[in-house]
Parts: sequence; structure tokens; C-alpha cells
Amino acid sequence: MLIADLDGFRVNYRIDGDPSGAPVVFANSLGTDLRLWDKVLPLLPQGLKYIRYDKRGHGLSDATAQPYTMGGLVKDAEALLDHLGVRDALFVGLSIGGMIGQGLAVKRMDLVRALVISNSAAKIGVPSMWQDRIDAVNRDGIESLADAVMERWFGRAFRDTDELAAWRNMLIRQTIDGYAGCSAAISGTDFYTPTSGLRLPVLGIAGSEDGSTPPDLVRETIDLVPGSKFELIRGAGHLPCVEKPEDYARILSDFIKEVGHG
Repeated sequence: MLIADLDGFRVNYRIDGDPSGAPVVFANSLGTDLRLWDKVLPLLPQGLKYIRYDKRGHGLSDATAQPYTMGGLVKDAEALLDHLGVRDALFVGLSIGGMIGQGLAVKRMDLVRALVISNSAAKIGVPSMWQDRIDAVNRDGIESLADAVMERWFGRAFRDTDELAAWRNMLIRQTIDGYAGCSAAISGTDFYTPTSGLRLPVLGIAGSEDGSTPPDLVRETIDLVPGSKFELIRGAGHLPCVEKPEDYARILSDFIKEVGHG
């Protein structure tokens, strides 16, 4: 457990692997913390420096008052990587983490040399949908949305396992400000134009049963970047790194090797 004080905002992060290796940075989805990647990391290539962090209002990082902006969440990631002296990272972002990755790659080309946009898109949903979710969370708590979220997060087979309870608990233990604040950030984001200007290696990953960012939505964003790649993980929902860690790790490992990272 490591805490970075970024001008009074404290971010929880973790470093695994080789501290002197080429950096790979992971950004989590809405409603999860850095444990999202626990199953995948042991299956990835050795010799790399794996950095995970809890975004604002999630996990053990500080929660500030809602709403948040995507620009602010990108700035948090930027400040953490500057604090750690990271350059030329391979950035892996899932859901809102994929949006943060797109924004960071556009803003700071020195920080991101390759990008994985996993179960994410340049634009997700419409403002009215997000406002309904924000209102529900502020009125009734995250618990009121939990069962519906589980259906979007996971395929049917995984929802029948005992492990589902742990992920449901992770969701409902995030802060109200963090969940609603990040929902507002997603609502206000449309990266179609800036993402179409990216010129770096990009990999898209989608789950065939993803109820939040369906494969066609992910592919539409990936196709904005010339030379990008797209991979579909069958039988997985919004969090394929949890449901199908071996498949996810194989796809990510192949991309790491293809771009010569490390």
C-alpha cells in the first residue's frame, strides 16, 4: 500500500514486478478498486513495472465532493505518473479507465507510448442516463443499483458463482461521491475527435456479453485510430480481466510483445 500526496489529494497506488522495468499502468472501471487486476498480473510478462492506482473517490484514494470532470481525472493520472517519474508507459484502461487513458494519451504524449482501451469507448451512454444513475445513487445509495450493475459487469455463468458476492461488495463499498462524481465525468465526455487524432499503438478489448460497452461500441472507437487492433473475449461481460483472466492476459501479453515494450 503506497500513498502519493498530489497537492493535498492522496492517491493509493501499488507497484508490482520489476521496479526498474518498462512501466505498464492500469486504470480501473467505475465502482472498482485496483484489485480489479489481481488475477491478470501474475500471468503477464516478467521484467516489467506494473503500476495500479485507485482513482478519485474509489478504493483507498481520497474522495472529494462530486461532481468530477474527465479533465480532472486525467489530471490525477498525469500527476501520479509525474510523481513517480514515469515516461513512455503502456497504459491499460478499462471502462472509465479507458476514457482516462484516451485523455492522457492526447494530453501527454511523453507519458503514453501505447494504449489499451478495454471495455470502453470515446463516448459512453447519454447524459440523461447518467443523470438518472447519479440521482438514484445520491437518493438511495449504490446498493440500489448493485444487482443491475452485476448483470452488466458479468456473463451469466460468472453470476452463478460464489465470487459474485465479493464484486458486489466491492461496488457498494465505494463512496457515493466517487461513484456519482465519476458518473458525471463519463456523462460529460466525448472523445471522438481527440481520439481520432491519436497516432500510437492501440489495442481494443471487448467482452461479448458486456452490457455497459457492447463490442460494436468498443470497435467503433478503436477504428478511429489507424493501425489499431481489436480483440473480442467471448463469454465475458464488462470485466473480462475478472471472468477470463487467462484470455485477457494472453491478449495483453501479445500486445506488449508486439509494441516492443520492455
